[in-house]
Amino acid sequence: MTLGVNETHDPSIESWVESANAPEGDFPLQNLPFGVFRRKNVSEGPRVGVAIGDQILDLAPACGQLGIKLPTDTESSLNRLMSQDPDELSAMRRAIHAGLKTGSPNQAALQLALVPVASAELLLPIEIGGYTDFYASIHHATNVGRLFRPDNPLLPNYKYVPIAYHGRSSSIVASGTPVVRPSGQQKVGENEPVFAPSRRLDCELEAGLYIGRGNSLGTAIPIADAPQHIFGFSLLNDWSARDVQAWEYQPLGPFLGKNFATTVSPWIITTEALAPYRAPVCARPAGDPRPLPYLLSEEDQQHGALNIELEVLIASEKMREQGIAAHRLSRVNFSTMYWTPAQMVAHHASNGCNLQPGDLLASGTVSGPEPGSLGSLLEITKGGREPFTLPSGETRTFLEDGDEVILRGSCSSPGFRRIGFGDCRGVVLPAR
Repeated sequence: MTLGVNETHDPSIESWVESANAPEGDFPLQNLPFGVFRRKNVSEGPRVGVAIGDQILDLAPACGQLGIKLPTDTESSLNRLMSQDPDELSAMRRAIHAGLKTGSPNQAALQLALVPVASAELLLPIEIGGYTDFYASIHHATNVGRLFRPDNPLLPNYKYVPIAYHGRSSSIVASGTPVVRPSGQQKVGENEPVFAPSRRLDCELEAGLYIGRGNSLGTAIPIADAPQHIFGFSLLNDWSARDVQAWEYQPLGPFLGKNFATTVSPWIITTEALAPYRAPVCARPAGDPRPLPYLLSEEDQQHGALNIELEVLIASEKMREQGIAAHRLSRVNFSTMYWTPAQMVAHHASNGCNLQPGDLLASGTVSGPEPGSLGSLLEITKGGREPFTLPSGETRTFLEDGDEVILRGSCSSPGFRRIGFGDCRGVVLPAR
């Protein structure tokens, strides 16, 4: 998908869908993210759609009006659509943009293909075959390392290798799905381990990137080509049971402390929509090694970061009952990441691993260098030693039953419209 700016990013063009023209809305005409929905109280299967303001454009009838041919098997997931050639996807974006802009001759026909978001259930946008969670924020890696290895917080491979582990795709859920508190083995001090509900349940602020076109088994993806393999991005909360994780992670890393739930936002913001918000990679500190040649391209260094403003908010059950707004815990920009999305993709396929349409790669927790920019409670509370206070007067070190975690993201750049990602949220339910 093209990384360049074109007429679909023009901030002066408005939509005949009035709600799309609100300055602070997430889904103006310049965004056009893809998702899958189902109309409430209607006996029908999932539908592929595009968000526009507070409406969803049902693609199946809309594409007929716009002269777009959808791939077969595109009724219930985006996998076939996202595997198309980047030029075909760009042409589809242009056609949808033209159909939804003010003065479009297709307005009357497309109005019949609109479904209010309030009347729809938003589903997982793709069938996820593989899920990989990276560890691409050096600030997060250093903060966590300092908690467990004060004298050696960052292991020597970190500045050479985009570290990651393979997660569990079956437990990835759409925003709004409740998260049941997991149980697992925990060990406190010198006592024997016990099996019990996690007492140190955490959230992790992450971005997810979805593979569009894949690569054949045994072949690599050059870093210069990697952006063309990324269909788009969403928000992602990689819930974590820190007490379970602490006991099980040595020597092989995360397992049951991570795979009980991962929440993703329902709309995929395409790589093309994000073109105006690309940014230079943060300069590596003096003395840090240059990335190895297969992870280094001048284009990626100049435009490989993304200027996405991310937030973590929390609302306890008591806060919701009292009508108290969600409390912001953190705000951080995705451009602070040590490794870029292109580097993650290139490294993942560098050994010949075959990425496939719909594979999900997570960035790992996004944390910045400042106290207010930390993406997990583990960091915010310094391992549970420093509680924080909510507007209701309640205190927290880790998540309690009834707490709702909300992730938000948006992009802004001078001369362009603000676009957003929509919410990524989940409420914690008691252990079963």
